[in-house]
Amino acid sequence: MELWSVVFVCCVLCYSFCHSAEAIVKLGGNETIPALILFGDSIVDTGTNNNLITLLKCNFPPYGRDFQGGIPTGRFSNGKVPADFIAEELGISEYITPYKSPSLQPGDLLKGVNFASGGSGYDSLTAQIVSVTPLSEQLEQFKEYIGKLKGNFGEAKTNFILSKSLVLVVSSSNDIANTYFASGVRKVTYDVSGYTDMLVQEASSFVKELYGLGARRIGVFGAPPLGCLPFVRTLFGGLERVCTEEINMASKLFNSKLSSELHNLNQSLPQAKVVYIRIYDSLLNIIQNPINYGFDVADRGCCGTGTVEAAFLCNPLDPTTCVDDSKYVFWDSYHPTQKTYQILVGEILNKYIISFS
Repeated sequence: MELWSVVFVCCVLCYSFCHSAEAIVKLGGNETIPALILFGDSIVDTGTNNNLITLLKCNFPPYGRDFQGGIPTGRFSNGKVPADFIAEELGISEYITPYKSPSLQPGDLLKGVNFASGGSGYDSLTAQIVSVTPLSEQLEQFKEYIGKLKGNFGEAKTNFILSKSLVLVVSSSNDIANTYFASGVRKVTYDVSGYTDMLVQEASSFVKELYGLGARRIGVFGAPPLGCLPFVRTLFGGLERVCTEEINMASKLFNSKLSSELHNLNQSLPQAKVVYIRIYDSLLNIIQNPINYGFDVADRGCCGTGTVEAAFLCNPLDPTTCVDDSKYVFWDSYHPTQKTYQILVGEILNKYIISFS
């Protein structure tokens, strides 16, 4: 991949058995979720990229300015991301530690870990372009994690954690928005239909790998309305920066195929709870009706001009960053604000958590 392509994409991017928290959202009967295990991209990355040699980092201000203590932890937002809200709402932990974090302790393993790496995707080229951790490597790290669980807590407890944990996969946004449309590198060999077919096949293979390793409660997120991301509006939305219907259609096509494939897997994998988590409509509704949710701005982010800034372009040197990010749907040109994430997670848990019982 030529350097200009790398720079282009970067510039436009982006229970434990004795737990202390009380679950707010609960499963039916006596079912519990002891741990949360995460794979995917920047939507749930809680600091994986901090220790990578990549431009896709956010462990510097103004990222994290609304996080505990105002510390930029490597979360691609002004504060908490979905991983945090989900773990907290399920009563697992306040935060799920990145697997590669130097602060990871043996006890943390019981609550789950986070393998997600900002900039990654189902397409191996997606992570390669921006030098982040691909899903294939995240899977290898998961195997290491299983070995550590067995070494520290024994096989019986490990099997319990694996089978009862909630395993979430959040991917595809970077594939569609960046690798296919923004950089155009995959357009040479795929049309949209062919590319979404490939992504769904990769997603299916990933789920089957997780199942083979012992995971049973697996939730897979669909793609959001990528045509309405601020940076996509800037690139493809003309002078008025409107949502790009072609890219939204690609998201919907992928989602339709993914939903069907996950339904088939749920039927064919014994004792599995494979759930398709639709996020498209929820986020689009917020974007189209921001006032209903207490927002004023939905077409640009808070950071900088909000039109192209993400990762290293969203930095403390830009004086135009907004003062009140609670009025913004998006934090930077790619990622929602903490407030938006909290709304979305509430809707997701209320709608889908019963599916894992």
